[in-house]
Amino acid sequence: MDTFPRKVVGWSIDATQTAMLVTNALSMAISNRQPTGTVIHSDHGVQFTSWAFTRRVQEAGLAPSMGSISDCYDNGMIESCWGRMQTERLSRRRWRTRIELANAIFEYLKIFHNRQRRHSSLGMLTRPSMKGSTRSPYP
Repeated sequence: MDTFPRKVVGWSIDATQTAMLVTNALSMAISNRQPTGTVIHSDHGVQFTSWAFTRRVQEAGLAPSMGSISDCYDNGMIESCWGRMQTERLSRRRWRTRIELANAIFEYLKIFHNRQRRHSSLGMLTRPSMKGSTRSPYP
């Protein structure tokens, strides 16, 4: 997630959390943003401490950052995003197939969260209405 505009820029979907899963999500984010010198923050999960993920971070010229162990506030922004997705979309029904669930996650992230959701940190504006704005959402 790009923290200034609150845009999810990379994701990957699989049945389990693996190094390949997070490396694929990172590659998508890099492709979407072409960042250099950007800080990438994660928790201490084995998928984020893997050689594959670490190598991809280094290749992209990103600065790795990991929060303290067992501190939910370190990753509050993304945890909040996942929680809202669970509440607003995923927990409202049973999904018959993984493909159906994956499509719902894609639609939520790409269409609703990134384009239509109003963010309190952006002054209750949608991301597209902030585009091009130099106004900081922070007081």
